[in-house]
Amino acid sequence: MAVSISRDLSVHVLHDVNASKLTDRQQALRASVQKGEPKCLGVSQVMLGVMVMSYSIPLIFTEITEVVRLGVPWWSGLSFIISGVVAIVVEKHCSMKTVGLCIGVSVVSIVLSVVALIVYSVDLEKNPESQCVLLYNRSCDEKYYAVVLSRGVKSSLLLFTLVQTVISSTLCYLLYTKRRSFGQYAVRIQLE
Repeated sequence: MAVSISRDLSVHVLHDVNASKLTDRQQALRASVQKGEPKCLGVSQVMLGVMVMSYSIPLIFTEITEVVRLGVPWWSGLSFIISGVVAIVVEKHCSMKTVGLCIGVSVVSIVLSVVALIVYSVDLEKNPESQCVLLYNRSCDEKYYAVVLSRGVKSSLLLFTLVQTVISSTLCYLLYTKRRSFGQYAVRIQLE
């Protein structure tokens, strides 16, 4: 806030140019983040998380492998949902802190997605399809169908996790570039 004193000793409070610039930059950051559509990416992350968790239910009833023992679909799906909710919140309450929080949660989601991709890939490699053993009624045994179902579900989960990794990476990159372009105002924003 600037003050001016004239020759007749009258005091005038002037408009603070820096405060108005800061307010303009905060509004520009909000518009810039909303232009990047984190809400759409967040909704898709939530949907992918729900899909991963619901698609993994049949794995409980098939042969128990490392994917089920480690609970990969459930913790990876939960991380997708949390990341999506934070991205939705960023669009509603945009500030440097919430953008930073969303970047952090997205990075954690990316790391967990990569770990899940590795576990799915190793599990699919360790548990190949078995040969069909024909029974008396010319159909295969139950184990064959259980393995086929399990591999199909795990392949779908691997694909969904790969899509989630791409979405989280995209969101993280978009928010990081926006935050970096407005980074010089971060110190001023935190001081107020």
